[in-house]
Amino acid sequence: MKLRSFESIYHINKESQVKTWFYYFAILFIIVLFLPWTQNIQVRGSVSTLYQDQRPQQLNSQIPGRIIKWHVKNGDFVKKGDTILQLSEVKDDYLDPELLRRTQEQVAAKKGVGEYYRAKVGTTEAQLGAINASRDLKLSQLKIKLSQLNSKIAAEEAELAAIGNEMKLLEDQYGRQKKMYEEGLVSLTQFQQRAVSYQNALAKRTAAENKLSQSRQELTTLDIERNAIMQDYTEKVSKIQGERFQSMGQIEGNTGDIAKLENQAANYRARQNMYAVLASQDGQVVQLTKSGIGEILKDTESIGTIVPKMANSAVEIYVKPVDLPLMQVGQRVMCIFDGFPAIVFSGWPNSSYGTFAGKVVAIENNIGANGLFKALIVEDKSEKPWPRQIKIGAGVKGIAILNDVPIWYELWRNINGFPPDYYVSKSESANTADEKGKKN
Repeated sequence: MKLRSFESIYHINKESQVKTWFYYFAILFIIVLFLPWTQNIQVRGSVSTLYQDQRPQQLNSQIPGRIIKWHVKNGDFVKKGDTILQLSEVKDDYLDPELLRRTQEQVAAKKGVGEYYRAKVGTTEAQLGAINASRDLKLSQLKIKLSQLNSKIAAEEAELAAIGNEMKLLEDQYGRQKKMYEEGLVSLTQFQQRAVSYQNALAKRTAAENKLSQSRQELTTLDIERNAIMQDYTEKVSKIQGERFQSMGQIEGNTGDIAKLENQAANYRARQNMYAVLASQDGQVVQLTKSGIGEILKDTESIGTIVPKMANSAVEIYVKPVDLPLMQVGQRVMCIFDGFPAIVFSGWPNSSYGTFAGKVVAIENNIGANGLFKALIVEDKSEKPWPRQIKIGAGVKGIAILNDVPIWYELWRNINGFPPDYYVSKSESANTADEKGKKN
């Protein structure tokens, strides 16, 4: 009896389709080998921003103080200038509540002292004027006396010259009279009369010489007196000028003290405005480090972080040094943001779902502490916009688009361990062509 189950299980008499399917799969494999494959570099990074003022900023206290009141809590949204917390003073140099007023009083007192010194300078200048006028007056008097004395000396010199002439005449007459008396031509009485006249002339000349000598001594005395007056007034003027310069120096020193006190007053006034820590920009307050009232803050100590409310998102990616030559400014990068579902086809990133296009705007030239180079990516405005829900610091996976090559070439490259083809962006190619055209 022939069993039907045997024929159903064992198809001995049926023709095999294995060869046909083998050919189908071979042809399909060959076709697949010639399909396009997009070379790419996969990198990791995080959401950031291009602008420093849009990045999370630390909240710092500019002065040390004790917290007396909180105006916000973690997660609150604030506007620029809103008060975060209030501080009270802890340094003993600033505990006086009237410190600013007292400093301003010191400034006013110093200004009064300055006015006193200025008045003293004015008084010394008036004294100098009076002393100079008195000196000039005495010198004028001495000048008149000198002029009169010189005239007197000139007259006495003329008188002495006349007496000298008369003396010569009388001396000749006396000599002739003496000779005639010795010869007996004249009497003794005549000779004695001539001798008396001659002696009188001698006495007259001696008196004139003494008078002239006395006048010259008076002239010398006037010169000495003039020098004494000059020296005396010079000492007085020097003393007054010394007092004047001392007062002027005290004015300058007082001006410096006033500037120093005004600087202190301005610092105290500015410090009073620092008792409230203000928000530096619009944003959300997070990561507050102080927990209550009465805690002490050091100067420049961080209180927390404020995250800007509005930011132009960018992506920071980190590239291995071996892949760095393949990255260029303007290169297209597909971004996959954490928290947003995506279906990715490695060789066909343009056909992936849930990816967002961006382009490289900057590549840093120095290597980071993690041994990687950082590149910045911004949104490609010509394609699907990035989601508005992404937050700064969120993780990102980037796929840098390189050349389109056949699958067989990509397999061959990977088997041989060759790097991806060097990518040249369209803008770079156009610039290179323009440079070649200019050279030609």
